[in-house]
Amino acid sequence: MSRRLFVSGVFAALGTVPAAAAVASEGAAAGASGRRVLRAAPAVVSLGGRTVSTWAYDGLLPGPTIRATAGGTVRVRLVNDLPAPTTVHWHGIRIAANMDGAPGLSQRPTQPGRTFDYTFTVPDPGTYFYHSHVGMQSDRGLYGALIVEDPHEPLGYDQEFTVVLDDWQDGVNGTPDDTLRALSTTPHDDTLSSHVLGGTSGHARYPYYLVNGRTADEPTTFMSRPRVRARFRVINAAADTAFRVALGGHRLTITHTDGFPCKPVTVDTVVVGMGERYDFVVTLDAGAFPLMAMAEGKSGRAFAVVRTTNGARTPSPDGDVPELQRQQLAYQDLQARRAHQLRPPTRTETVTLGWRQGTNGSEWPLNGRLADDPLRLRVDRGETIRIVLHNDTHMWHPMHLHGHTFQVRTTERGGPRKDTVNVMPYKRISIDVHADNPGEWMFHCHNLYHQEQGMMGLLGYGKPPRRRHVMSH
Repeated sequence: MSRRLFVSGVFAALGTVPAAAAVASEGAAAGASGRRVLRAAPAVVSLGGRTVSTWAYDGLLPGPTIRATAGGTVRVRLVNDLPAPTTVHWHGIRIAANMDGAPGLSQRPTQPGRTFDYTFTVPDPGTYFYHSHVGMQSDRGLYGALIVEDPHEPLGYDQEFTVVLDDWQDGVNGTPDDTLRALSTTPHDDTLSSHVLGGTSGHARYPYYLVNGRTADEPTTFMSRPRVRARFRVINAAADTAFRVALGGHRLTITHTDGFPCKPVTVDTVVVGMGERYDFVVTLDAGAFPLMAMAEGKSGRAFAVVRTTNGARTPSPDGDVPELQRQQLAYQDLQARRAHQLRPPTRTETVTLGWRQGTNGSEWPLNGRLADDPLRLRVDRGETIRIVLHNDTHMWHPMHLHGHTFQVRTTERGGPRKDTVNVMPYKRISIDVHADNPGEWMFHCHNLYHQEQGMMGLLGYGKPPRRRHVMSH
């Protein structure tokens, strides 16, 4: 039986909140009822070499790690000390619809000075995260990791690290809302391109790319020992950036996709789209190694250090990591465990991801409809449907479905379980959805600019509700 050294949040991240302090702060934030208080408020945070003003949860970047056990209940009181309405979305959790944090759909946004109590069961173990779902707020500091532990964890490992990736501009080059407005009038930067992403990689170059809230100049350091079998939980909380991730001197054995276990596959590098999560295990060598997350198609990098030997030379964030150019994970490499395979669908729906020039700039519709008059895919409880995502645009889209996971069909009967899938330009990909969680659920691109410019629809059970939903996005 492997040793299990569970650590909450950042494990011994030098220069940030130590792990022991993170555990203590979580305990201190819980009231007598056991309900954790999560305070959204303006904050001043250190990115390493630079201090910026932003919005954050509990003044931390990322926000505090929330840990639970599968089958257990999470109780969180959101306190809104922001100057704007907000919500919390629990990304990837098969949650009750009224706890999903989808503004204008599952709840009214929580107004400044008010509170909202989130209480929900976490049915599935895995790596998840939480973030604001109002406007461009999640492109500030309003996000954090949600780790759901398996009480019967079959994966043997000694130590675990949570790695939260982000692209950062708030308080450096204006605000995220400034960038969104500028996209309406600024010509696209054609140099933002990636063959891995099939062409255009994103809309914005960010001044910083972060690992656990730290820049490459003063990076997060994960401390361990030689020969330790370590589990890395990687979360992409960015707005507009995919990251190509590798650990110098090591290969990665992928064990989970968006929280769900898969048959292990060993590669050198993995591209993580916005909203995606991957878990991998490695047996660590002696030394100090670069954990590199290249901002795909943007010539930037997020960087951390994995150190197992005190005297080893610290790697440079500008150093070469050959693994980034070696074997890269593809969806075709991944297979869900037998217990998580979905039965064949009974019908197929096609959703076309589109682009057009509107009066106020770019619009990104689903089947020609924008979020203010959304596409609604009807399902009935108990059925399994196939959704063919047809990307008829020049950009890739990380498509995310609330309240469910789906199976990406890389073969007729195979593929990984996920809740966010990258759809490449002018390509199609099929996902199978089992309708087991009634409600009205957002289905949208997790590129925050595309989401705000209309690429958001619904998956709804049965007849549409009488009240017409106007989604706040």
